[in-house]
Amino acid sequence: MITIGFTGDFCPWLRVEDRFKSNDWKSLFESVQSFFNANDLNVIDLECPLTTSSSPIQKTGPHIKALPETAAILNHLNCKVVATANNHFKDYGWQGMKETYESLTKHQIQWFGSGQNFEEASKTFFWEKDNLKFAFINIAENEWTTTNDETPGCNPMDLVNVFNQIKEAQKSVDFIVVIAHGGHEHYELPSPRMKKWYRFFVDAGAHAVIGHHTHIISGYEVYKEAPIFYSLGNFCFDWQGLQNKPWNEGMMVRLQFEKLKPVSFDIDYFTQNNAELGLFILSESEKKSIQKKVYELNTIIQDDVSLEKKFNEYVETWKPVMNTWIQPYRGKYLPSLYKKGLLPSIITSKKKLLFTNLIRCEAHRDILLNSINTNK
Repeated sequence: MITIGFTGDFCPWLRVEDRFKSNDWKSLFESVQSFFNANDLNVIDLECPLTTSSSPIQKTGPHIKALPETAAILNHLNCKVVATANNHFKDYGWQGMKETYESLTKHQIQWFGSGQNFEEASKTFFWEKDNLKFAFINIAENEWTTTNDETPGCNPMDLVNVFNQIKEAQKSVDFIVVIAHGGHEHYELPSPRMKKWYRFFVDAGAHAVIGHHTHIISGYEVYKEAPIFYSLGNFCFDWQGLQNKPWNEGMMVRLQFEKLKPVSFDIDYFTQNNAELGLFILSESEKKSIQKKVYELNTIIQDDVSLEKKFNEYVETWKPVMNTWIQPYRGKYLPSLYKKGLLPSIITSKKKLLFTNLIRCEAHRDILLNSINTNK
């Protein structure tokens, strides 16, 4: 049997980085160390570039990074390969990516899911042990880091590309694992689209799908004998103002592979970087509580009607925000006044119909994105 461990988002910055600089960091990971030591391979999502660059790319949302030297933490955790297709890996451009690769190489750590161009970023990672051959495909939803051409970036979540990668890998391996970075941040379920897409990866030939990005634990299912984990939550991701919340709970998954047998798995749960810095395996009573919650999520995932209902409820919470974003109101006060209903919509119903069609229709969207892309 071959065992491979997976975790969610890893970003060793802020308090973790401070402890690293003071050379007092190994105890932070003592509680979870045995999980990694017990596996034949460990794959961690490297959620940020390891760089000293001070030249961030233009984007919406925060820019994050950690010191190149923190790659030593990955070595300490018996991690010899990282997944890099995510929405932050290119936060500091090609320079930040290159410096990350240099640091990983220095620590004898391999990577996949990103590169100098699309051809490099979309390469499948192959690994073999004890006559079992594995293929790992790493993809990310299309935000600011993905590439489709000669520019540096991450492997985009494109169904046709992933299908072709899976089919090509099937020719030479025993097992295929798709690692997907996507979903709705802080929402604990996959959208109906995500469920459809991740199941499609299995239909195409994947033996397991591992998801992260939402920063919280989601549910999972076994579809056609293939486990699909929709989000493992954070692994090690300190964040100011977020403590004792779902952000601070994570899931470590160990997939177990035997030739000509379905993939099996076991799960462990932990907390990370609350008031007390570090990662800590949950007690048995704490595990029972979180397992009960995950079971409830799993039950919803299995029921298309319930999943759709929950997602529609989530969408309702976002409608005021989304409708404010598309208004031309700017500044500190006007958007807030509109959101509270104190200012009228400047966008007419006909204009909303036009926006709907430009975004929904694939042909229109292709032209729209190229027309408003400030990088072209």
